[in-house]
Amino acid sequence: MSEQGKGSASASAAAPAPGSDTYKGWLFKWTNYLKGYQRRWFVLSNGLLSYYRTQAEMAHTCRGTINLATAHIDTEDACNIVLSSGGRTYHLKASTEVERQRWVTALELAKAKAIRMMNDQSDDSGDEEPTSQSDRSEIQGTLKILVSKLDDLSTCNDLIAKHGAALQRSLSELEGLKVPVEGGEKIKAVNERATLFRITSNAMINACGDFLDLAETHSRRWQRALQYEREQRAHLEETIEQLAKQHNSLERAWRAAPTLVSTSPSAPTTKKGRSERLHKEEVSDEDEDTEFFDAMEDPAFITVTATENTQHRRSQSNLSGASGGQPNDWNQDDHMSPSCNDVSGKELQPRRQRRTHVPDKPNYSLNLWSIMKNCIGKELSKIPMPVNFNEPLSMLQRLTEDLEYHELLDRAARCDSSLEQMCLVAAFSISSYSTTVHRTAKPFNPLLGETYELDRRQEFGYLSLCEQVSHHPPAAAHHVISQRGWTLWQEITIASKFRGKYLSIMPLGAIHLQFHSSGNQYVWRKVTSTVHNIIVGKLWIDQSGDIEIVNHRTKETCQLKFSPYSYFSRDVPRKVTGVVSDSGGQAHYILSGTWDDKIESAKIVQSSRGGSGSEGKQKTVYQTLSPKPLWKKYPLPENAENMYYFSALALTLNEQEDGVGLTDSRLRPDQTLMEEGRWDEANAEKQRLEEQQRAVRRRREAEASDAVDEGKEYEGYQPLWFHQRRDSVTGETNFVYKGGYWEAKERKDWSMCPHIF
Repeated sequence: MSEQGKGSASASAAAPAPGSDTYKGWLFKWTNYLKGYQRRWFVLSNGLLSYYRTQAEMAHTCRGTINLATAHIDTEDACNIVLSSGGRTYHLKASTEVERQRWVTALELAKAKAIRMMNDQSDDSGDEEPTSQSDRSEIQGTLKILVSKLDDLSTCNDLIAKHGAALQRSLSELEGLKVPVEGGEKIKAVNERATLFRITSNAMINACGDFLDLAETHSRRWQRALQYEREQRAHLEETIEQLAKQHNSLERAWRAAPTLVSTSPSAPTTKKGRSERLHKEEVSDEDEDTEFFDAMEDPAFITVTATENTQHRRSQSNLSGASGGQPNDWNQDDHMSPSCNDVSGKELQPRRQRRTHVPDKPNYSLNLWSIMKNCIGKELSKIPMPVNFNEPLSMLQRLTEDLEYHELLDRAARCDSSLEQMCLVAAFSISSYSTTVHRTAKPFNPLLGETYELDRRQEFGYLSLCEQVSHHPPAAAHHVISQRGWTLWQEITIASKFRGKYLSIMPLGAIHLQFHSSGNQYVWRKVTSTVHNIIVGKLWIDQSGDIEIVNHRTKETCQLKFSPYSYFSRDVPRKVTGVVSDSGGQAHYILSGTWDDKIESAKIVQSSRGGSGSEGKQKTVYQTLSPKPLWKKYPLPENAENMYYFSALALTLNEQEDGVGLTDSRLRPDQTLMEEGRWDEANAEKQRLEEQQRAVRRRREAEASDAVDEGKEYEGYQPLWFHQRRDSVTGETNFVYKGGYWEAKERKDWSMCPHIF
């Protein structure tokens, strides 16, 4: 084994001290027999030991991580450290024995802390406190008794030490005596000392016995109390789970039940059709001048919907606070300009017949915990998963599913008003989550260089192309161009963490949308997705966080809030609210609905400052026209529950097509085998592809290292269809489409494509 550059490297850069939460420094890591030990930068934090090639890599690329809670730490010689966990072994070498000992100390402390944290988290002990005053009083009394017994033991220990010393002095004096008379007196004194020592020793023994008896008695009582509390906790969790299931069943039954509305003829209208504006389930005897409101409350604002004659009176009084004194060209029947709803421009071409089903999902059992228990704290993309946890689509195809409701963008492209256009763009950004409500399975991680195209020019007028541009961290670039007046592009990096009870998925990167005629360019980012009940219970997914959509040409914004689901909340599950504002911050529209069903918009006609909310902040009260639908989710296909809950678009994504690129996800063998129900073969094929990709990555790293040794510049992997450019609007650097794919498809020339499958 070689030790290249050993003299030039030092772990003395490690800081702070090993006893702190974070420890960093240089170590040599064994790579292979050709390169031997290589200098790497190691970071110890939160029970995880990660390493990087350089300190600069900490910002973007982690080369590996090992969880110390399950790791075994061993020392081979004066400078070596061996870490092993879950089949992985790190052979490390420090520059000196002193540095090796510092690292071992830091690793041992971090391991002990990680184990404690894991035990505390599994027990959830932080949420358990004595539930009654009597329990606390009993514990305090017991502690006082134990403290007094300890004081008795301490006193006895002092007395034994004192009398023992006196007895020793007496014996020493007895040895030096020569006179018999004096000898008798000294012997008497020795006997007295010995008697006192015996009495004190007996008292000590009795005190120890009392202490042990008391400790054993209360220990048994505490064990019984702890066992009872654990049983009660388990019972409570089962009860909550049952209530949640019943709640879910009732909610589904309520949604499936027909709406109970009156079928009787409408009452004759008297003034401005007032009876037509009453709520369907309300009966009122108030006179015509009474104002009726439907209130919708948000943490930041309150919305009330005015009736027609109320709006009539207020428009006569010029009380349109949100319109800035502009003429009110809106009516109750429609909020959108005619151009936004015009469908005459759509080409009514015959559509190709697409498939409407895939083979039913096999019912294979799998021990989830045996696979996941060693994955806590790791990146999801680095965990080897069997296809049992997957759905037969890649992440590139899931990204393409954002186009399920592309007609929202077609409508937005025809809008004359940028504020109306913003409402439709916001609805489109929310609609991309509607396919996730039942889709708890994990898509396949794309291989580096994998692509996916979706040609829908004939049916819908758009072309879509995705490419996996990076593997660590995993990143995909997406470009869509529509013949109906818009272009969308995005680069998404998926950061995901498994936390034992839930899985957090954080999409990083911005989505760009530009309309050709107006030049309006919108930019927004996705919210966090959370998969709950990973270990116990039925899997369910939630979306939470905030989205800010910015029109960089007009500086208009839309603030969207995805409320996290809570058993105890009075809000509608999966609720989304939003406010569309102009460049001056004046609100013009309110958006409301749920990300799994529908979104509505309402034009603001007046705003005012309301009373303080529960947090003491003053809320804004928006008075709006009646809400109008912007987007409604399509119903799932028949038998969707046995087809991975795929939508109509998702069912067609893996359908084989002629002329696609050699790297297209449709040609991925493990994904195809899984869709056909041959899961054992799919697992073997998935493992082969992953090993092949690791071998290619190791070869590239070796080439890069050789280039550095020879003083040459190594370019590294470059995507085939995308390149990095700085965005002129946001100033960020991201991957954008450089062209050539559709031309290559037209020529039927894929000679430039790598063979990744």
